[in-house]
Amino acid sequence: MVLILSRKENSLFTPILNHVNYTFNKVICTGASTLIIHNDSIVLEQYIGKQSGEKDARAVQPDTQFHVASVRKSYIGYAVSYALFYGYIKSIDDLVLSYLPELDKNTWKDTTIRHLLTHTHGLKQEVNRVIRDFSPGSSWSYKQIGIEALTKIVKRTTNKSVADIIHESVFTPLGFNESNWYSKKHNKLVDVMLRYEGDEDWSTSESIEGDKMNMYVSTRDLAYWGYLHLKKGRINGKQIVPREIIDMATSLQSPSNLHKDLPQNGFLWFVKDLPAKKTEIGHQVPEGSYQILGFTNVTLLVIPDEEIVAVRMFNSFGSPEGYDYLSDVRSFGDTVMKCVKNEFKVSL
Repeated sequence: MVLILSRKENSLFTPILNHVNYTFNKVICTGASTLIIHNDSIVLEQYIGKQSGEKDARAVQPDTQFHVASVRKSYIGYAVSYALFYGYIKSIDDLVLSYLPELDKNTWKDTTIRHLLTHTHGLKQEVNRVIRDFSPGSSWSYKQIGIEALTKIVKRTTNKSVADIIHESVFTPLGFNESNWYSKKHNKLVDVMLRYEGDEDWSTSESIEGDKMNMYVSTRDLAYWGYLHLKKGRINGKQIVPREIIDMATSLQSPSNLHKDLPQNGFLWFVKDLPAKKTEIGHQVPEGSYQILGFTNVTLLVIPDEEIVAVRMFNSFGSPEGYDYLSDVRSFGDTVMKCVKNEFKVSL
């Protein structure tokens, strides 16, 4: 089965394109795109600029694959949910040490898989050691160390890599041929435009197991990934993925005692629940929505109440001086909602 949606271009969604163009001119990039799915149809799809800064660079087009940075974590979250659903992991409240006993017992004491999934583990990497910033579940901090532990738990419990699980259960059944982890570049992959030469936050990897930050996805494949979640794994009348896997990944999983103003997470997805001050989701976006973001300014937003999936892609990296990333991404979600509301008014 290949996932293909009908196309019903709607000018009422043009403000989203305007928003993407605005961001395109604010960040350091050469290319961008956006794709909006509403009520099972593509209502907006646009490609902007070039794949790199080279004079003869390839134009950004439907098969262009963008570096998605931390958006890859939604695929890792799926793999953890898969492992939980099929019984490889007993509970997300299990201690990490019960799966990775080789870790330092004093440092990792009382840390659960739930803490890793919701960025509440309180650990950080310092050169050659891991140290504790705060007690598990007491606060929130976005650190890579938790992601590394999750991918190891998936591999150890299932005997499959994150990439294996995603390819077997999603990419192959649905014909997602423009999503993958790459050890080498090819002509459909964008060049990532760094903030400065030697940017220490940028890294490449030869791993194709889904455990490193080297995933590239086309705009339409990322939108379809969001659509799979929106439809709870059911595509064209067939349950491709068990609904429970999607439900677990995209529902609120943060510790119940976490401060109400801290970001809220499912299985690495940011979810909209209480009106948290530090949320990365727009104020007008309704409860039950979920979003995943990348350092390349790539954003995937799913709003179940409105049957909408919104994607924006850039080949930038990080935030240049004067650009407020969080404000911009919240504004993106609010712009999507304004378009939906305007369409509703017109249809009355």
